[in-house]
Amino acid sequence: MITVIDYGAGNLFSVRKALEYFGAKVIVSDISNDILNAKGLILPGVGAFGWGMKLLEEKDLCGAIRGAVDRGVPLLGVCLGLQLLFEESEESPEVKGLGIIKGKVKKLPSDLPLPHIGWNQVKILRNIPIFKGIKSESFFYFVHSYYGEPIDEGLVCGETDYGITFPSVIWQNNIFAVQFHPEKSSKEGLKIYKNFLDIVYGDNTSY
Repeated sequence: MITVIDYGAGNLFSVRKALEYFGAKVIVSDISNDILNAKGLILPGVGAFGWGMKLLEEKDLCGAIRGAVDRGVPLLGVCLGLQLLFEESEESPEVKGLGIIKGKVKKLPSDLPLPHIGWNQVKILRNIPIFKGIKSESFFYFVHSYYGEPIDEGLVCGETDYGITFPSVIWQNNIFAVQFHPEKSSKEGLKIYKNFLDIVYGDNTSY
């Protein structure tokens, strides 16, 4: 079972429909046990870093997310969900993130229109399972003003240009995270979710 984490700041319906398109069994939940016992997790998100962390803490979900990751459960972070995996953010300097990925969330250059909205390319730096069958320089849909910068540069597997070149795809063990919205990115975005299901279930295509 894939659990989409419902903490009140996610594009839940679209994410769920994208997964169900491939026949996956999906639950949308804000219950810790559903997160701890999940086969795979998706942490979606839109909005501000501090607000997102506040909602996770109010629902007492931070420990469950960390526990599932420590257990090896594959997790896909999407947009704000990517940022929340980090230790801290320039957007909310007083708020601590989940701290699963070491590093900081930084603001895009303010001399360009923010948020960065629309289609942009992702340059794939190395082949990873979440990008199977997707060509480098493919277009995906972005809506954000901040991006995550891990301390370990080797975690950055894809990058995008918007005033600067920023990390847009991150891979750390069983954690995959993308700054764009796959559920809004047409066929290439659907491939991201299909690849995630294959990561979770292996050769067993019965989701």
